[in-house]
Order: sequence, then C-alpha cells, then structure tokens
Amino acid sequence: MTLSEENKKQANAQRFGLYLGLASIAMLFTALTSAFLVRQGAGNWLFVNLPIQFWISTVVIILSSITFYYAKAAHASANISQYRLLIWTTFILGIAFILLQYMGWLAMANTGVYLDGNPGGSFIYVISMVHVVHVVLGLVLLAIVSIRTTIKSHNPDHLHKIGLMATYWHFVDFLWIYLFIFFQIKFF
Repeated sequence: MTLSEENKKQANAQRFGLYLGLASIAMLFTALTSAFLVRQGAGNWLFVNLPIQFWISTVVIILSSITFYYAKAAHASANISQYRLLIWTTFILGIAFILLQYMGWLAMANTGVYLDGNPGGSFIYVISMVHVVHVVLGLVLLAIVSIRTTIKSHNPDHLHKIGLMATYWHFVDFLWIYLFIFFQIKFF
C-alpha cells in the first residue's frame, strides 16, 4: 500500500470518528431538549426570557463560523497571513462566546433565576453549560491548530485536519442556534 493510500484511509477513519462523535453529541442534546419538553408539560414551570447576553453570544458564534469558513479558504489558497488572522479571530470569538454565556448566567441569577431553582431556569443553565463544554473542547483543538499553523510553515496536507476542525466548529455553532431558538419557543 502506498503512502497516499494509507493517508486516505487514515483521513477516512478520522472523518468517520468525527461524524460518530457529532452523532453522539446530537443525541445528547436531543435527550436534553426532550427532557426539557417533558418536564415543562408536568407543570410548575417558569418561562425564562433569555438575557441580552445570550442574543449577543448568538451573533458572536455566527461570526466565528464565518471567520472559520474564510480561514479554511485562505489556507486552501495558501494565503497564510490571512489564514492566521482569521483562525485567531475565530479563537477570540469563541472565547467571547463563552464569556457572554457566563454573563448571561449572571444576568439570569440577578433576575432571580437560579440553577437550583425552578426547572425552567435550571434546564437553560444545564443545557447551555453542556454546550459551553463542547465549545471549550473546540477551543482547545482550535488553539492546537492555531499554534501549529502559526509556528510552522504552510503545509497543504493540514487542510484535511483544518476541515475536520471546521466541521466540528460549525456543528457546535449550529447546535447553539438550534438551542437558542428552542429556548425562545414557548411550548405550552
């Protein structure tokens, strides 16, 4: 087997592993949002209006997906200075998202909605916190990719790994948009 064939097999295995992981994450959030709906139907439910920080964080995470998209395109066209700027911008936007989520939790607490209070607020805290954990994982991977591409010369073979990272990042971003819309809908 040639090196190219071995690289293709490895790339396919990595892609399969990523999709398997994304499917697991999707199932986790499907279970959480299903539990949200079931518990909401049981009564004793406080409808929570999301604080402005959650709205702003949604814009920030959308911007991070856009910058990552253009970062990947810049890498593919060997525009390394633009790639580095965009990938670090994506990283900073990811940190801003987490900080805005934290500020949103503080704002909820300031209005009397606590993690250990009414289930309506508790579910929002827990689901958004679990999402933030996935964003943090993405930031760790993004930091590794960013540092490697900042200190090393351009390598077109890295596009596959950047593509895997972009897929994960876009998935987590889309997941937040789904959750944000889900939290806005008053079901009962």
